[in-house]
Amino acid sequence: MAKILVTGGLGFIGSHTVVELQKKGFEVVIIDNLSNSSLAVLDGIKAITGIKPDFENIDLKDKSLVQSFFNKHKNIQGIIHFAASKAVGESVQEPLMYYENNINSLIYLLQGYAPLESQNFIFSSSCTVYGEPDQLPINEDALIKPAISPYGNTKQIGEEIIQDVCKVSTNFNAISLRYFNPIGAHESALIGELPLGVPQNLVPFITQTAIGKRNQLAVFGDDYPTPDGTCIRDYIHVVDLAQAHVIALSRLLDKNHKNNFEVFNLGTGTGSSVLEVIHSFERVSGKKLNYRIAERRAGDVVSVFADTKKANLELGWKAKLTLDDAMRSAWKWEQKISKPS
Repeated sequence: MAKILVTGGLGFIGSHTVVELQKKGFEVVIIDNLSNSSLAVLDGIKAITGIKPDFENIDLKDKSLVQSFFNKHKNIQGIIHFAASKAVGESVQEPLMYYENNINSLIYLLQGYAPLESQNFIFSSSCTVYGEPDQLPINEDALIKPAISPYGNTKQIGEEIIQDVCKVSTNFNAISLRYFNPIGAHESALIGELPLGVPQNLVPFITQTAIGKRNQLAVFGDDYPTPDGTCIRDYIHVVDLAQAHVIALSRLLDKNHKNNFEVFNLGTGTGSSVLEVIHSFERVSGKKLNYRIAERRAGDVVSVFADTKKANLELGWKAKLTLDDAMRSAWKWEQKISKPS
């Protein structure tokens, strides 16, 4: 079976994707610099699949290390590229860090991969490329507007770089997966979202507040033009998302793609407000959450959810797990990692 490189493979989405790849028989090698992940995730992957993937601790911003990796691994047949900084709010505060990390690492990765015979590339993109949408749900033909955050801009630029490579390379094929808000954890509670420091995403902040690691959850704004005044997002279970990556990669490996650059939205097709997510957690956990309404946060759009028809039809993929499923698994994971060792 094909050998696949997963960058950021010890991160949240990356680790779940490695599990799904290994379940399908792929040989996986992981690159991760452990800046927002833990080496212990390798043990979780092995416990689920029975296989410990190869791992290299490499910072993709180091061009020489990236080149050395490809000199050693000349039989990589596909790359799934997750490694990137990804917090919208942080990117507003630290734009140069985001441009250096997200753009340079992509360029060095593509340069290192270029001499290899089989080049199949899955790019971890984001619905942030659409900015504040003109209409909902968002489909893949929606206008790409100026990004609201530096993070969103790095995803737009990343897609443009990949498209330019596709125009001049005869054996480079790529799929950009624009996904919405991944949440949840593996049902085994052996891997899940493991933010270092203060969480930048809603669900780990909810579970950490519920378990007592955080005093209170801040809901950023309740005066948006939505039914309950809070922002709406399309929350997709990370396992559904991971499976979509494997399907997209197989599409390239099996040469079933229609163009050498394709784009798919990955979401549930349903928007849930921040308060609806909180209420889902309270429902499945039986716990009342301590939260307060805070001022709006820079870089947040009002409402975003996906039109998933293209992914459903072309990839034969559809999200199956519910918001309650995701919150239940996230809570199980939080309880597991919070137990005294």
